[in-house]
Order: sequence, then C-alpha cells, then structure tokens
Amino acid sequence: MQPLLVTKHQVHQMTCSAITRGEEVYDTSDGTLLQPLKGHKDTVYCVAYAKDGKRFASGSADKSVIIWTSKLEGILKYTHNDSIQCVSYNPITHQLASCSSSDFGLWSPEQKSVTKHKSSSKITCCSWTNDGQYLALGMMNGVISIRNKNGEEKVKIERPGASLSPIWSICWNPSSRWENLWMNRDSEDAEEGIDSRYFQELSSTLKEAVYDSQGSEAEEEEPAEEDDDLEEHNDILAVADWGQKLSFYQLSGKQVGKDRPLNFDPCCISYFSKGEYILLGGSDRQVSLFTRDGVRLGKVGEQSSWVWTCREKPDSNYVVTGCQDGTIAFYQLVFSTVHGLYKDRYAYRDSMTDVIVQHLITEQKVRIKCKELVKKIAIYKNRLAIQLPEKILIYELYSDDSSDMRYRLKEKILKKFECNLLVVCASHIILCQEKRLQCLSFSGGKEREWQMESLIRYIKVIGGPAGREGLLVGLKNGQILKIFVDNLFAIVLLKQATAVRCLDMSASRNKLAVVDENDTCLVYDIHTKELLFQEPNANSVAWNMQCEDMLCFSGGGYLNIKASTFPVHQQKLQGFVVGYNGSKIFCLHDFAMSAVEVPQSAPMYQYLDRKMFREAYQIACLGVTDADWRELAMEALEGLELETAKKAFARVQDLRYLELISNIEERRKRGETNSDLFLADVFAYQGKFHEAAKLYKRSGHEDFALAMYTDLCMFEYAKDFLRSGDPKETKMLITKQADWARNINEPKAAVEMYLSAGEHTKAIEISGNLGWVDTLIDIARKLDKAEREPLLLCARYFKELDSPSYAAETYLKLGDLKGLVRLHVEAQHWDDAFTLGEKHPEFKDDIYVPYAQWLAENDRFEEAQKAFHKAGRQGEAVRVLEQLTYNAVVESRFSDAAYYYWMLSMQCLEIAQDPAQKDAMLDKFHHFQHLAELYHGYHAIQRFTEEPFSFYRPETLFNISRFLLHSLTKDTPPGISKVNTLYTLAKQSRALGAYKLARHAYDKLQGLRVPDKFQKSIELGSLTIRSKPFHDSERPGSSFATHSLGPRDLWSTRDCGWLGALPLRWHGLSSYCPQELVPLCYRCSTNNPLLNSLGNTCVNCRQPFVFSASSYEVLHLVEFQLEEGISDEEAVALIDLEAPRHQREDRWQEVTSGGILGWASLGGAGAAATTRDITGDDDPFTAKLSFEQGSSEFVPVVVGRAVLRSMSRRDVLIKRWPPPLRWQYFRSLLPDAAITMCPSCFQMFHSEDYELLVLQRSCCPYCRRRIDNPGP
Repeated sequence: MQPLLVTKHQVHQMTCSAITRGEEVYDTSDGTLLQPLKGHKDTVYCVAYAKDGKRFASGSADKSVIIWTSKLEGILKYTHNDSIQCVSYNPITHQLASCSSSDFGLWSPEQKSVTKHKSSSKITCCSWTNDGQYLALGMMNGVISIRNKNGEEKVKIERPGASLSPIWSICWNPSSRWENLWMNRDSEDAEEGIDSRYFQELSSTLKEAVYDSQGSEAEEEEPAEEDDDLEEHNDILAVADWGQKLSFYQLSGKQVGKDRPLNFDPCCISYFSKGEYILLGGSDRQVSLFTRDGVRLGKVGEQSSWVWTCREKPDSNYVVTGCQDGTIAFYQLVFSTVHGLYKDRYAYRDSMTDVIVQHLITEQKVRIKCKELVKKIAIYKNRLAIQLPEKILIYELYSDDSSDMRYRLKEKILKKFECNLLVVCASHIILCQEKRLQCLSFSGGKEREWQMESLIRYIKVIGGPAGREGLLVGLKNGQILKIFVDNLFAIVLLKQATAVRCLDMSASRNKLAVVDENDTCLVYDIHTKELLFQEPNANSVAWNMQCEDMLCFSGGGYLNIKASTFPVHQQKLQGFVVGYNGSKIFCLHDFAMSAVEVPQSAPMYQYLDRKMFREAYQIACLGVTDADWRELAMEALEGLELETAKKAFARVQDLRYLELISNIEERRKRGETNSDLFLADVFAYQGKFHEAAKLYKRSGHEDFALAMYTDLCMFEYAKDFLRSGDPKETKMLITKQADWARNINEPKAAVEMYLSAGEHTKAIEISGNLGWVDTLIDIARKLDKAEREPLLLCARYFKELDSPSYAAETYLKLGDLKGLVRLHVEAQHWDDAFTLGEKHPEFKDDIYVPYAQWLAENDRFEEAQKAFHKAGRQGEAVRVLEQLTYNAVVESRFSDAAYYYWMLSMQCLEIAQDPAQKDAMLDKFHHFQHLAELYHGYHAIQRFTEEPFSFYRPETLFNISRFLLHSLTKDTPPGISKVNTLYTLAKQSRALGAYKLARHAYDKLQGLRVPDKFQKSIELGSLTIRSKPFHDSERPGSSFATHSLGPRDLWSTRDCGWLGALPLRWHGLSSYCPQELVPLCYRCSTNNPLLNSLGNTCVNCRQPFVFSASSYEVLHLVEFQLEEGISDEEAVALIDLEAPRHQREDRWQEVTSGGILGWASLGGAGAAATTRDITGDDDPFTAKLSFEQGSSEFVPVVVGRAVLRSMSRRDVLIKRWPPPLRWQYFRSLLPDAAITMCPSCFQMFHSEDYELLVLQRSCCPYCRRRIDNPGP
C-alpha cells in the first residue's frame, strides 16, 4: 500500500506563515500515521511521489529539496535561491522538477548536478505531460510556460488579463483518448453547443453516433491529422487560476473551449487516473467533481476551511483531501446506475453527461451528449426522456423502423424536477416521488396526479394506445396496481403481504410475475388472483415477449427458466435479468447490459416428454440447436404429428424425411389409414429395421419387409419373409445378394450368382472389368445368338482386352458384319478388312476412310490421299493433296509439288463429273495442270541455281527458262523465283550465243531484288554482255532461212534431205548455234523469236507449241480438232482403218514397252519411197495446215472423216481425257522422230529421253506412274 503524503500546512507564504516544520506519512487503508519525517528547517510546501513509488520528494520554505526513499530515508538534498513552491516527477524518466520563486531546477538519478533555469515570474505550480517530454509551469503573472526536458521554453501561453489571474494549479490529463473529443468541440456554451459528429470509443470496435442535447443529426468524425511538431501530442492541460476560472489548453498553446467560471478561488486541481473526471478544491471549502471537459457534476465533500490539495487514489474511486486547518479527509465515490430498458433498446448514462442507446440485438449504439449531469433516463418505443439538473429532454426516432437508431430532439421541459423514478410514454412523462405519481405533457403541464398508499417501489409501462398507455406499479406494502395515463383512478390487480421488488406482466396480460423483498418469485393469474406457483432465490423476473408460458428470473448467480408448470431449468449467470425476448435474455451486470443467447432446449424437451408437439415447436422457434430441432422432428414423426414434423425437418433441411412425410400425406389423401404401415416406414427410415419388419408383418405386408431386408443385404432375415415357390422373388433375392457380393469385393461369387439369376449383362461387366477373358469366352459361347446385348458386350470387352479373334468369333455368331469391319479397322488389321470389303462392297467407306486417316496420322499422305479417293471422299482427298502441295512448295520440293498439282488436277477432273461442280472443277483442273507444268520445269532451274553441280544440258536449261519466262506473264506462283529463271536464261543464252536474249534477261534482272550470292555474277555478266554483238551469233554452215516455209516446203526439204528445219538432235551436231535455238512452228513453218510477246504460241498462226516434258523442245506435233458430229470413238475407228496407199509398205511396228505405246521404224529402202508417196496433194491433212499469214485469230485445224481415214495410226497421238473433257488429237509431222506420250498424264516426250528417264526412275518422270502398272 502506497503511503499518503500530506504536508501539515500547505499554505502560501503570502497568506500565512509556517509554524510547523516537517512531513507526516499516513497509511491510506486506515489513516494511521506511519512516521513523521524531519529534515527541513522550515515549512514544507509540497511533496510528490515518483511514478513507480520508490521515491518521493519534498520542497520547503528553507529553499531545499529532499529526495526520500520508500523506506522513508532521505538520500539527497539540494537547494534553490528561494523557497520551493512545487515539485513534480517525470512519469517516464523519473526526472525531478523543483520550482522556486525565481527559478526551477531539473534533477535526474543519472546526473549529479541540478540544472537550474531562471524564471521571469514566481512559479506557483508545475506538471509533466504523459510522455514526459514537456513540463508546464504556472506563474504568478498568469503566464503558462511549456518547457522541454532540457528546460528550454517551447510554448508560452499569455492569457488576457493574466496579471489579475495568477495561475494557482495546473494538471495534464493523464489519458489521451479524449483528444478527438477536445479537438472537435464547438466554441459555444456547453449547454447550447451542438456537436454533430461521430465519436469513436477506444475500447469498442463499434462506431457510435453522437448527438448533443439539441438532437442534431450525426456525422462521422474525421480523424485529426498529426503534425511532426507539438501537434502530434494529444495532451490537454487543465488550468485553474485565481480569476476564478477553469481553462483547458492544448500542448500547442491553443485554448480548448471557453473559460469555465468557478465562483471561488481554486487551490488545487487533479485528474482521475483515467482522465474521465477532475477534482477541484479551493476557497469554497469543498471538493467538487467535474467532467473532463469542465462540467460540474457535484461536490464530493465539504470542509470547514479551504481545501489546499485533493487527489484520487490511482485506479480507484477513493479521493483524499487536505485542508487549511490540517484536516485530511478520505472519501469513496459511488456512481449509481442511471438507465432505462424497453424490449431490445437499452439506454444508459456514460461519463455522467452522455446517454448511450444500445440496440441489444444488432449491437448498434448511439451517443447523445447532454453536457450536463444526467439524472434520470426513460425509454419507451420511439421515445427517449433524459432528466438533467434544470430540464427534461424528450427525443424521438426519425422513423418507425425497428433498426433505426437516429434520434432527434422533440421537446424540452425547462423546469427543475425532483423525482425518484422517470417514465416516458407516447405523449406524457410520469414522475414518481415517494408515494406520488405525476403525469406531465411534453410541454411540461401537469395533467393528473395519483397518490399511493405506500412508497412506490417499481413502475413500468405495459403498452397501450398512444395517450392511453397502461402503467404497472408495485408498492412497498405489497399492492400492485394498473394505472392508465388518461384515467385518474388506479386499478388494484392484487395485494400480497410482502413488499414488491420487481414485477412483469406476460405478453397476453393474463399472468403477473412478482419478486418480493424475500427474493421469492410469485406468479399470479391476473383474472382469478390465484397464485399459480412460486420459486425462491429471485432478485428480478421477466416474461418472454414471444411465448406466453415462459419466464425467467435470476438470483444467487443462476438463471432460472420456467415453462408452464414444468420444473425450473437452471444455468449459471451473473447479474440481473431485465428482459426476455425469444432466446435472448437481457442481463445487467457491473453497469453493462448484454444480450445472452440461451438455447431453449430444456423447456422444449419438457414439452416433448408429454407429447405436446405443437407447444414444443413454439419453444423451438425461440431458439434451439440443430440437434434439438432434429429431435423434435423425430419425436413428432414417430407420433405421426406430420405438420410439426414437416416444419422441423424443413428447419434442418432434411429432404429425405420431408419426402417421407409428403409420401405419407399423399397416401392419407388416397384413403390409407393404416397407422402401423406409416409407422413402419418411419422406423425403416430411422434404421429401426426389426421394429419396422414387425409392423409390416402386422399390417399384412410381408413383401415390404422382404424388400427392405433385401435392399439392406440382410439376406438371412429376408429368407424368413420369402414365399415358397415364387421364382420372381427368388431371382430378385439372388440378384440382390449378387449385388451385395459385388459391393463387398467378392466378384467371383457375384458372377456365379448373376449367371444363376440370368443376369448375364452384370456378370459380363464384372468379368470384363477384371480382365477375365476365359470367363467371357465361356459366357459368350453359352449364350444364344438371339441375346444380342450380352454378346455385343462380350465383343466390346474382347476388343478392350486385346482379344480380337474372340471378338471376331462373337460378331460372326451374331452375324454383325459391320461390327466385324469396325473390329478389323480398330485393330488395324487392314488385310482382313480389305478382304471383307471385297466380299461386301457396301462397307467400302467404313474401311477406306479409317485406313486413309490412319495413313495420314502416320505421315503416309500420298497413300492416304489414294485411300480417301478410293473411299469416295473426294473432299478429304483434295484437302490432303492441297496440304502436301503446300508443304512441297514451302520446302522447295518442286518436283513433288508438280506431281501433287497434277494429282490435284486429276482429282478435280474426277469431281467435275458432277454437273453441279463441273465449271468450277474444270477451271481448277486447268489451273492445276498449268501449275504442275510450271513446277515441273522450275525443278531444273532450282537445282541449277542452288546446287553446285548440274547434270542438265545448257540447251535444256535454256528451253526450260525460256518456257517459264513466257509462262510467267501474270502472277508468279509461290516458290518460283523470277530471279533464278532470268539468271538461268541469261547465263545459258550467253553460253549458247543468244546475246540479244541474254542482254534482255540481264536488263530485267537489274530491276529485281537479287540475292547476294548472285549479285557479283549478275553484275559481271551485265558488263561482259555489253562487249558482245547486238545480234545473235552465227556460225558457218548454220545459215537459216528467215522466211516462212509452207507445209509443202517442209515436206519438200525433207524429201531433199535438207535438215535445216529439224532440231539439232536430228543433225548430229554437238552444239546449238543461235539460229538453231529459234523455235519453229510445225503448222505454219514460221521461225518464232526467242523472246515471244505472245508466250508459248506461234506469232504467225497462233498455234500453241507442244513441248517435250523433259527437254522442253518444241515437238513436231500439230493439234487438230474433229468436225462437228464426229465422235471420239468414230474418229479412232476411222484412223484405225488406215486406207492403203500406192506402193507403200508398212515398215513401222507398234511397240508396247511397260504399258507405253510407241512406234518404231523398221527402216529399209522403202522409207524414202513412203515419204515421197505422201507429199503433195496425196495427204489431205497437209492441205489443212494452210494458214493466212499474219492473222490475229487462232484458227484450229479441223478435219473431217476423209482426212481421218487418210491418217496413219502411227502418226496420231490421242490424249484420252475422261469426261467431261473431250479428247485431244495430235498429228506428228515427222514420223521418223519417235514421240512417246504417257498414257496416264498425257505428257509428250522424245522417245529416247523417255526411255532413259524410265530406266532411271522406273516410272514416268511427270506423273510417276510405275512401268509395271498397266492401267492409266
């Protein structure tokens, strides 16, 4: 226990002189003097304890300061130049501040010397801030100086008229939690000021709305911003001066609020340890209690002389005072609870001047700041009445919403009232004073008054219409009355022998509960005045507002809940019960109201024990656990109280039992009345199977028991209900038993039982899933072929278990050929599938389409395309070819690209047989044929330009590049490079002496973007070609006529042995000369320029050239057409007639080699004669070749039957295109030069070139048709 330190005379030297020297130490528990201390030589003016209580200091008029230990031993003494006026310990560092009339000093245990600072005026008081950073000094001249720990002045507060108001006492608020409140106070008077902000209690996480006594609306309070300077401190300094004022200042020096008049000279001021109250004493000879913001609450005690000091015992409600006459008084403060309750709204006083309204259900709170002492509180519905010392304030809610917590001021009654109890109604307030009740209107006028026979102990509003509410009043003499506010006469409800302590009325107003002064709870029937029951140990009672037969009362640390006439249920509870709503009990304990959730399980079970299901349901609705709801539902269901059971099961969301109840209700509607059967179903649902079976049997439904036991796999019990000789029931039982064996992982037994029960499918499923192939084979072979489903299931499992042979056996047994086809396809047994497809063509699509897809997945695209084609899936075949073609072009495989384009063209031609797609497909056919020819030729150019060595002859590369140059007149196909083509043409033209064409090619290259690898070569060639003649080179003996030769001339030159018109290969020369490179038209015998503006057609007759597909030389072929009316078959027949000619011997022999049709000459002397025989007019076809020179229109050669009859079969080549194309006919004008046409792609070759290429590749170089393939 910390001793109480009081100086015998703390009297200012100006008012009296000290006559006593020394100090006395008292025990605060009983006031015993422990020890007088002697050390000073003059009057001791001040003492101060350190925060930890281990030291205290005393200051005296002898100018000295002594520091004492807690053992009352002096350990240090130092002096000032004047008498010591005050001392104070730093609460953090234990630094001691001692102040004299002229200076102040700072001493700490860590330093030996005392730091002293001069003062401009006499220091009368001092106080440290909570954090120990600043020291406030109050001076005689009315100035307040705030210093830091080093004694440096930081803030100087100069007050108006300060010289006439000496500072006599100052104190910092020890708590900083009121800072926001101080910061947001208005500057108006406390009674009239309006503070409409929210207030955040530090001890609660809930925001509270704050109202002032005028009832303004609440606004959320903005948190104060902190500065880096003095503003960051939340300290408030209370200042009492002899100008009889109380003031408050922030650390920055800013005044908070206005000065509070005191009407006496203050001598001491101190805060409670939590800062919520202020103690103030002085010349009025009493100690007064103020709120933290300076509102006077009342006096603590009155003395016979001035009060010079007052302190609160830390963290307690004890106060000690010291007086002028040496009296030391010790007081205990008791703060009574001022509160009011109505249903779930609780209003109570806080901080003596505020009212907090709390919603006990939602935990919302609202604070109403009255700024005066709150004396009484009453609440009723939407009304709230607050009694202050000089007035009564009446508030109302903004709306009728039960959750609304916004109050506004409705009325003020500006009168002073003295009363014991306060009650508010809709339009009146009721004041209770001893035996008298007064009813006042909200304007303050008295309307009526009631005089009771005895003291009023309890009063409560029990509701009623507005303006006609009823009051329940309990008197000390035991009388209980009901009073209506609009009626002057009181109604006596009953009279008991003991005084009333607490009472409440049930919701229906039929029962009355009373707690008397003997702590007995008595319950009466209001109408009969009969005492229904009584219970001991009660200090308060409350009826449940939602249930007529339930009440609770508290006492002896227990909560007692009583339902109807059942025994009381108890549980521990501290406090007083003041309300009971549903499952919530409102309890007041230690000045705090709380809502306690109390499950109503015990009362519910009391009703259930008596089969009172409806009443039990009403109790459960007040609040019970899920387990209690389920128990209620089960009990009601077993009692066949279906309505209650349905509600209870719906509460726990048990759909299973709700379905059962719905089923029973439907059966009842259909006329079923057998309760045993209903109850049996209930028992079965609850798992009481044997009880259910007995009830099934008793109700004559043994089959239900059998089904139940079977479903539960309780087969031994099920056999007891099995009818003898019923095969259906026996099968059902075996099947169920097999299901059970399957579920417990006994598959072998399950398979045997399924087979014995005829459930083949289930047996097959088990065997298949476990991979029992042997068992499946036995089952499949024993099954009849009519049982398709089980057999198909066996086949499926055989496939999954990689036993295709057994699956095929099963499909054959079923006769399911389509399934057999799918089996071969899935197993990729293509040979078996093809064999089956040959026997049954209707499955062609089912075989070849998957086969093609399999080939494509394995990168065998060409075979896949053929398979798609064979399956009739032309779209898929075309798409595969298009992708192959694209890949070949991208990868620069131009030979493959040509082949694929040719295949694409043939596919399009085949699709063109469909009339709907004919035109589009024919356009694609011609386009793809053209692309195939281009890529076939460009393959050689690409190899020449990209590969270091080339086996192509210069004249072949020349012909190919010239062919491509004339063909690429429009868009260039992807992959084909004009640079490569022109580069090859330029290089070969220069080498062969065609300088003019070479110069043209080099000029063209200058306008193109040339790769780096060709740059130097092209630049060098462009320079060197300039040194060559502007005309092509001519070699001796190579003169060539520049005029056109007619057909007759051609034949005559041929007859004369002049070979100038023939290609070089027929001259036997080793190389070309430029004139020999000039292409000759074999129709009109015109020499065409090497650079032809018309492309690959004759400039004279417009006849398209026919090129060799290997050397790209112009072949000696002329295309002719049939006259109208001549069919292809007739034309071939006419040609095959081959009319005999004069002195002509057939020295040609038809040769077929590897499926390739050609003609070979047998030679001999007759050859020349034969040639001579067909010259002149003897050959009608020669006459058809005549052409008008310079015509711009192409006129084809058209022959009739006579001409056809005159033709020799060996001279005619026919491209036998499939429909819808017409056949093409070509006449060889040099029969001695053998030409071979591939019967598949219809490309023309010199026979010797073709034979060489076929020997090298074993196939056609263009369409890749194998020589061993006799078909087209």
